[in-house]
Amino acid sequence: MSSPLDERFPIVLFQDVHWGDMDAFNHVNNTVYFRYFEDARIAFFDRTGINTYMKENKIGPILAATNCDFRLPVSYPDRIHIGVSCSIIGPKKMNMQYAVYSEQFSKVAADGEGLVVYYDYCAGNSCEIPDSIVQAIKNLCEHR
Repeated sequence: MSSPLDERFPIVLFQDVHWGDMDAFNHVNNTVYFRYFEDARIAFFDRTGINTYMKENKIGPILAATNCDFRLPVSYPDRIHIGVSCSIIGPKKMNMQYAVYSEQFSKVAADGEGLVVYYDYCAGNSCEIPDSIVQAIKNLCEHR
């Protein structure tokens, strides 16, 4: 399935908006967008081997900061596309970029970013992103 987000994002997920995600103002609650971002982030981690590396070595990502710019209110029923990409911004940090596209409006409903720091869960401190992970991210995001 293709998406208008395909040109900007190497990974695009498709989801239906759930009735229970709406709030008293009859649109998707702002907190739900962070779950959309998380769904895309985890798909990205699966695709690049980050989750596998984390399970085997106890070294992996930890979300340090995130933000969202809301462009228009999404309501049930709608189908959304969630795009994710990533850029390495330092030896220990990467920046995730997200967009949520509404099929009902044929527009981006929200976009955002997430600062992810690499973390050694055994030592309890930040660490450099492993070379194999850096290469997997570059292969997915820079060589399209």
